[in-house]
Amino acid sequence: MDVCRLVILYATETGNALDAAERVGREAERRGCPTASHSIHDFHPTCLPQQDAAFVFVVSTAGQGDPPQSMKSFWKFLLQKNLGPNWLAGVRYAVFGLGDSGYQNYNFAAKKLHQRLSQLGATPIIEKGLGDDQHPSGYEGALDPWLSSLWSALLEQDSRFFPNGLEPDYNWADKPKLQIKYHDTKYLHSHISNGGATGTELDKILMMSPGKSLGGKSKAPDCLLKLIKNKPITRLNYERNVRHIELEAVSSAIKYAVGDIVEILPGQDPAAVDSFIQRCNLDPEALISVCPSDMKNHYNGLQVGASYAVKLRSFVELTMDVASASPRRYFFEVMSFYASAPHEKERLQYFASPEGRDDLYQYNQKERRTVLEVLDDFPSVQMPFEWLVQLVPPLKTRAFSISSSCTAHPNQVHLTVSVVNWTTPYKRKRKGLCSNWLAGLVPQQGIHIPAWFRKGTLPAPPPSLPLILVGPGTGCAPFHGFVEERCIQAKTCATAPVLFFFGCRNEENDYLYREFWSKHSQNLGVLSEEKGGGFYVAFSRDQPQKVYVQHLMRERSHQVWKLLREGAAVYIAGSSTKMPEGVFATFVEIISKESGVPREVAVRWLKEMEKGGKYHVEAWS
Repeated sequence: MDVCRLVILYATETGNALDAAERVGREAERRGCPTASHSIHDFHPTCLPQQDAAFVFVVSTAGQGDPPQSMKSFWKFLLQKNLGPNWLAGVRYAVFGLGDSGYQNYNFAAKKLHQRLSQLGATPIIEKGLGDDQHPSGYEGALDPWLSSLWSALLEQDSRFFPNGLEPDYNWADKPKLQIKYHDTKYLHSHISNGGATGTELDKILMMSPGKSLGGKSKAPDCLLKLIKNKPITRLNYERNVRHIELEAVSSAIKYAVGDIVEILPGQDPAAVDSFIQRCNLDPEALISVCPSDMKNHYNGLQVGASYAVKLRSFVELTMDVASASPRRYFFEVMSFYASAPHEKERLQYFASPEGRDDLYQYNQKERRTVLEVLDDFPSVQMPFEWLVQLVPPLKTRAFSISSSCTAHPNQVHLTVSVVNWTTPYKRKRKGLCSNWLAGLVPQQGIHIPAWFRKGTLPAPPPSLPLILVGPGTGCAPFHGFVEERCIQAKTCATAPVLFFFGCRNEENDYLYREFWSKHSQNLGVLSEEKGGGFYVAFSRDQPQKVYVQHLMRERSHQVWKLLREGAAVYIAGSSTKMPEGVFATFVEIISKESGVPREVAVRWLKEMEKGGKYHVEAWS
């Protein structure tokens, strides 16, 4: 009897959807069902009706309800009007989404995909699953019961999916997907120095099969940057440390638009890298290359060593997050196979089981334990380097809203960086890897920083477009670039009004870019009231009653409504917690009050603005 196959398609932004998709594949194969897994970017939608298989989509939601970048072309194809209601007739599918209920458009990408597949005639195997970062166990709190329902539904619909029943075979031998080749060190031609990467070293890792990436990127950096300025813009010794950082391109010239994003690959603490290498009994000077474990070796060692090999220490430093990110559940399962102490093996097996899921979350994710800390907690475990390369979370790029105008600062990119520090429930001190690394850099070090540029959710506005900007805290970052750009445009053409609502805690402590805003809101500057705009700041903690940007918007509701009627675009940037939702509600209130329409009409009006590209939100947690 033929065995039916599952095709797993994932769309990921940060790697969580890939982790979940890999788990779906493992669990299916342990029950005797073969699988094929692909990034949705690499799978053309026209193949959907042609497959004798069932499909499982694992999809994350980016930003304010957007599909991940890797899914956009796939999604655009599915929206074609010439695809009839029976185009996917006979296709069976299931969708699991990864999202955060703290965002207004929670799991929007998964919800829309599930609905669209159904509209095209496909048959859902079960109802969509919605993973939530806010759940006490993270997305796995929803994934565990959803998978159980999926296996039962598949077996009920066609027993060929699981010819041996649903009981998983935990003796099923997992093998690492990667193999490490070791080469003679005399073929090493370059190395990492001063905590920064040479272009040659970066290129070597990017060339490694199977696309072992830097920062989750499959292409080389757009450029290498060097620090030229790093200054605090909050009061010295204030509890919050926000810095203005200026970077300059080392190699190729850079080009970006205001509102764009830059992603940079942070450096790791050399002491942490050395501790990891020592804990795992690795040779930091070994010359290695990484290949798929099932790839036939069609080349000899000398060719590999000359073209693809790097020092093991460089590979760990540039691709493996050993002292910042928390390992996944599968990491604990593989660790249990290599634990020689019985009590450690028992505890690891419990953590990897469905029964131990909540305790693992408390131990691991809640405390943000690092790979190095977990390995130190289980000293009898000695994992092969192949498994470590596969399972240690990748060192990822961090994304920042660009604070500058490329026109105003050619070949430079400026950032507004809030240095992240926090305390876990068990009083462990934690530091954000990238922000603390950037804060500690000085120009004299000469470190080269790999950087990638991409479009954000705030498109660059033309000079003739009136703007209403709302950016409390570091949400002001992209609007610093907007104002710089419009100031230059104003020298050669007429520019429309800009109304900006900024917010911070205290006038003396964290009034970011105070002199800059003051300069451009006076003497007919682009933020001046004389030009029809204005700059208004809410100091939330400078009086007994908290004052936020929403309060200032209500105070100037007539001016807000006037600009909206004149076709103004709204741009909102800042914390994702409650701010975007609160600002949206305030706009609804203003439109309803000033125009005399019911609130539901005002909501529809704003939604139409959003569809028409006139209401933009960029929020982060």
